[in-house]
Amino acid sequence: MSLDDFLFRGDLADMDPDVADLINLEAERQMRRLILIPSEATIPWAVRQALSSPFHNIYAEGYPPEETRQMTEAHILDLDYRLADFRRYADPRYYKGTEFADAVEALARRRAAEIFATEKYSADKLWVNVQPLSGAPANSAVYTALIQPGDTIMGMDLLHGGHLTHGSPAARSGKQYRAVFYGVDPATERIEYDRVREIALAEKPKIIIAGYSSYPWTVDWARFRQIADEAGALLMADVAHVAGLIVAGVYPSPVGLADIVTFTTHKTLGGPRGAVIITHRADMGRKLDRGVFPGEQGGPHMNTIAALAVALKLASTGQFKALQEQTVRNAMHLAAALAGRGVKLVYGGTNTHLLNVDCRPFTGPDGSPLSGDMAARLLDLVGVTCNRNTIPGDDSAARPSGIRMGTPWITQRGFKEPEIEALADIIADVLSAARPFSYDGKGGRADLRAKIPFDALQAARRAVAELCDAAGIDYSTPVVGSRAPERGRDHVRLWAKLNGESGPAQLEIRGPGVRSFLRYALTSPVLALRDGESEPSSLLDADGALVAQGALTRISEDLYQLAVEANGERAAAWLQALSDGFVVHDEGDLYGKLPGPFAVRRVPVTRPPEPVDQHALAASMARKAYFVGAHGARLSAPACPALPVFTWEEPADAPLKRTPLFDLHKALGAKIVPFAGYEMPVWYKGVSQEHAAVRTEAGLFDVSHMGVWEVSGPDAEYFLSGLTSNDVLALAPGEAHYSYLLGVDGVPLDDMYLYRLGADRFMMVVNASNNDKDWAWANAVRDGAVMIDPARPGAALVDDPSRVTLRDLRAPSTGADRRVDIALQGPKSQDILLSLP
Repeated sequence: MSLDDFLFRGDLADMDPDVADLINLEAERQMRRLILIPSEATIPWAVRQALSSPFHNIYAEGYPPEETRQMTEAHILDLDYRLADFRRYADPRYYKGTEFADAVEALARRRAAEIFATEKYSADKLWVNVQPLSGAPANSAVYTALIQPGDTIMGMDLLHGGHLTHGSPAARSGKQYRAVFYGVDPATERIEYDRVREIALAEKPKIIIAGYSSYPWTVDWARFRQIADEAGALLMADVAHVAGLIVAGVYPSPVGLADIVTFTTHKTLGGPRGAVIITHRADMGRKLDRGVFPGEQGGPHMNTIAALAVALKLASTGQFKALQEQTVRNAMHLAAALAGRGVKLVYGGTNTHLLNVDCRPFTGPDGSPLSGDMAARLLDLVGVTCNRNTIPGDDSAARPSGIRMGTPWITQRGFKEPEIEALADIIADVLSAARPFSYDGKGGRADLRAKIPFDALQAARRAVAELCDAAGIDYSTPVVGSRAPERGRDHVRLWAKLNGESGPAQLEIRGPGVRSFLRYALTSPVLALRDGESEPSSLLDADGALVAQGALTRISEDLYQLAVEANGERAAAWLQALSDGFVVHDEGDLYGKLPGPFAVRRVPVTRPPEPVDQHALAASMARKAYFVGAHGARLSAPACPALPVFTWEEPADAPLKRTPLFDLHKALGAKIVPFAGYEMPVWYKGVSQEHAAVRTEAGLFDVSHMGVWEVSGPDAEYFLSGLTSNDVLALAPGEAHYSYLLGVDGVPLDDMYLYRLGADRFMMVVNASNNDKDWAWANAVRDGAVMIDPARPGAALVDDPSRVTLRDLRAPSTGADRRVDIALQGPKSQDILLSLP
């Protein structure tokens, strides 16, 4: 008799192809990137097999029998006897069905003890806990086990290379305990042990923490032991980053010197994501066990512990030792090669697996330094993955000035000194090519940004692809299932890897608001196209050189296709780079960027590009206000007749104007004074006193003298983006922003507020005294009647003026839409409104 069960059967690719696609894409990303994050490594397939084992399915709260700590591997794996013992005596676990969990956890504990044993402390004398889920829980478990909330702990300053779990105020360790910090000497950028001693003796911490997330030099454990003893503190060594180096003998071991040693298992140790706690002190072992469970967490992840047992066995091999030795050689060689290219190293170098780069010496035309965030993002765009990192001198972890790099992953892939030198050149080339700049940020702090020339971006991508190819990995084989995913492929394959830049292509450009992006990116008008319509168009680079030309077709509001005659690969890469916003698209303007982001991908050619009407294309280029490459030195397009320069003369002796509420003001007894060309009411001696009174109380103002316009129509958004100085595309309906109207010379004509009322409808408020001039300027620009760019004096902002409607909402002719506004201003305005019935 057989039962019908409820188990789900089938491969992941069949059961959930979307997740299968994501897994395959992540696998391909890891293959096609040079990953330099020092806390990451690729784990062996055998470890991954154990990680996905049926051990995942069980709970095993508690620990294996204590006597297994002193058992050899052979005794632990004498399963017939161990199972007999289990049946007779059970185990300390809270769940049954854990007989094999006992064996695999005992095996992991023993293997950890054996590879971390020292001459003084054999495996039998080390107490090991392999249950922490990760490094932060492991460290928290130590604190839970050994000290009380409010006690003092002492670790390295996070900005100098410490870790969140060492007392950072942003983390639990800094909130639950009193944290004091040591750092590096500003002159040498090394730990100054005498200063550490001074702080320890003054603060009397219960625990001193040594071990770091970005400090690249080996630690003097004996000196820390001496300091801890003098201060009456426990010494905790957090060697999360260097555990694998310690096992291989290329980094000094703290075992036997530090009271407690913690480390993660997924960094240089090359295991699953977990952590280990080791102590040689018999009086601490059970306390630490209780700190982990039940103090910090519940049931252990037995599948992770099984995978860890495999990783620990591999860590005992000669191959693992050779890997760690080469990892350190590679890091030191990378540091030397970067320094040889003029890159400034933080801490002066390294003798471990990681190094740090100071990005501040790379500065832009406005003097802005390259930030760690921008450097990491630019490098990731070319396929070199690292992380931003604080360095000594930074004032906040939110604004790091450095990047951190490590060599574990690339060493696993086979990199040695020749590949490291090529990698150093890529990194130095990207950092040197970066163009930092800054916007004015909140609170007066500079908002640091950076761009890179497209050719430098592509050259670095090609160099990365060559190094990745040298690893000999087959990109075409999916990890899950039998088909490689199409979605997202262009993101991971780094366009420039392919050399087919000369062929035709059909490109799909997709996303909300994409027509505005294409309006700037291409030389053709774009905006007037309707679904199914096409027009000839060109794509130029930042210098005005032709990238590709062909036909642009509007498929729908948010989807266009560009069929190009040649250079399809380069055209796709350039469009995607423009959308990403990190390439220099105009040598005269680092600060501007095109709308985005949008998805760009190649699709099967359904409409071969027809011969381009060069005359029509040239004519549209000459008349168009702006497109990428318009200011390039190599642009050759017929010039349109120059448009006249806008001029304005204020009417002489113009009579004062009156607002629609003038008669009401008079009837209420207001004093009338001249202001901004109007007869305006005041209740004090003058306008300045009126304003001063309102700053402390509240008052009603007649603001119907202010210029109020409606700007609407299918091209209103684009028109206002060109007419005003801020990004109109960023406004959502109901939002507003402050902006400027600039003259042809870039000098402000007026400041104004712009409100988005709907998709194609805006309201603009300008100053009363400048309303007539502003109105004349806006209408002249809309009609293409005045010059807007001295470099291209025949260009017009709008292709078809009928697609933009301007209305003066103060005019009686606007009927029910007419605006006659009053404003309640001052700090007590809200109280007054709330008091009204």
